[in-house]
Amino acid sequence: MRILTVIWACLVSVSLVLGIETAQAQLLPSLGGERAGTSGFQFLKIPVDARAAALGESVVASAFDISSLYWNPALASHLPGIQAGFHHTAYFVDVNLEFAGVNYHLPGTNVSLGASLQTLNSGQMKVTTEFEPFGTGESFRFIDIAAGLTLSQQLTDLFSYGITTKYIRESVVGLSTSTVAFDLGIYYAVGTTGARMGVAVRNIGLDQAPKGKLARTVIGTNPVVVESDFESLTAPTTFHLGFAYDLLKSSPNSAITLSTQLNKPNDNAENWNFGAEFGWKNTLFVRTGYRFGIEEMTVPSFGTGLRVPLSGAAFKFDYGFNQLERLGSVHRMGMSVEF
Repeated sequence: MRILTVIWACLVSVSLVLGIETAQAQLLPSLGGERAGTSGFQFLKIPVDARAAALGESVVASAFDISSLYWNPALASHLPGIQAGFHHTAYFVDVNLEFAGVNYHLPGTNVSLGASLQTLNSGQMKVTTEFEPFGTGESFRFIDIAAGLTLSQQLTDLFSYGITTKYIRESVVGLSTSTVAFDLGIYYAVGTTGARMGVAVRNIGLDQAPKGKLARTVIGTNPVVVESDFESLTAPTTFHLGFAYDLLKSSPNSAITLSTQLNKPNDNAENWNFGAEFGWKNTLFVRTGYRFGIEEMTVPSFGTGLRVPLSGAAFKFDYGFNQLERLGSVHRMGMSVEF
């Protein structure tokens, strides 16, 4: 128990320090825009599940499903039995993002163990040069992978923590970059008021430089240059502070959950998200959300969900839609099951 207390104290300390830094960043002039593009492994910032995308990515205090392995590992300990899920994102320009996870609540304990896999595949893309802008006949693709293991525990009925260890790898045209990163999360429910808070620090990673050689064609006396020395990449560490509140607690058939979340990335400006979810008999869900401070975000996101009990299990289907001003629309679909 002392070990768990120490872990809990460390998590709270980290959260408080980062929270103070966030407050200072609001009091001082924001340089977030100047940090844009200063970290690697950008695929880790793309939301993986339909529900969170529909709610404007404001779920760090309310992701009580398999997506907790991505957003806040502290919430995984609240998942009963065995839960498994798969989510697919049809991203821009034929890029596909996949996420799969499984979580097991150890019987007779307050501990859960989880595993997750996130992949991004760009599909085949043409190689172009200054001399052949329409393609050389060759092609390449980006392949990114993040595999994680999660430990989560409820210390009390109101408080829980979680830790995820991830192996991350990016690869393209003979170059590869891999590192190890960690997610830390805590969750606190304010008694039976329906209010709750979640704090997560995602992608705390070690810097790593790409390995391999890259041959590229340039204009000059030596048209082919082979490069093998690259700068180190930093993981996109992000601090999340979220709140959620349940309305209509006395209604047996309907439920409304409001959520809001502050995000402080290490490579861009801070932004604020908001979401609302309506549930009918814990079966049909309608969701909407909005992300403030995002240049491309001009219309709210929305989505739906359906939960179907069947033969001692419950199957859940989710859909989320986002529309960005210039890049276009993004569709996400997911399916999960709980035993």
